Amino acid sequence: MATRERTSQKNRTREAILAGARALIERGETVTVTAAAAESGISKATAYRYFSDPAVLAAEAGLAVEVRDYAEIVQGCDTPRAKVLAVSLYMFDLALAHEAAFRQFLARNLDCWLAEGGGEAARRGARRVAMYRQALSEVRPALPADRLAVLVGALSAATGTEAMIALDDVARLSPDMARQAVRETTEALLDRFLGAP
Repeated sequence: MATRERTSQKNRTREAILAGARALIERGETVTVTAAAAESGISKATAYRYFSDPAVLAAEAGLAVEVRDYAEIVQGCDTPRAKVLAVSLYMFDLALAHEAAFRQFLARNLDCWLAEGGGEAARRGARRVAMYRQALSEVRPALPADRLAVLVGALSAATGTEAMIALDDVARLSPDMARQAVRETTEALLDRFLGAP
């Protein structure tokens, strides 16, 4: 429980910093980590633990505007399986619709990671992870925590920018075929961990 609360607090802090950066962008002001921290009422030291590079902060803040709310994504879905599939396809469609922006964001993030020698500071947000956990909340009691973590990790790897790059650049699939691959991978993972419907 304490770990989940810490993760929730980290996500809230990260989102507050991003909200501060978005406010700066909307006013046409330069995005710096210090300015975003001040805008969101978070200490500069704390903000730098989340974002050490203002270019990465600005790129992620710009992308965050495009992400729909979880409730909207899963609207009309009545089972955990349907909710997970909705999240997977939404995240993949979002990456396809904003391909250049996502590739630029990933490039900036990787540059930052290399410059810092890896580590926590350069890691990206985890919206899809939080959405998958929420979608799977009903099956949590039946699935051991370590298995749930592996399932969420596998689902996270099977969609979004990373899947787009693998399916487009490496596998050379058309967008329609790539989307079908994401759907079938998600369904196969759910079958493996939760059993076939």
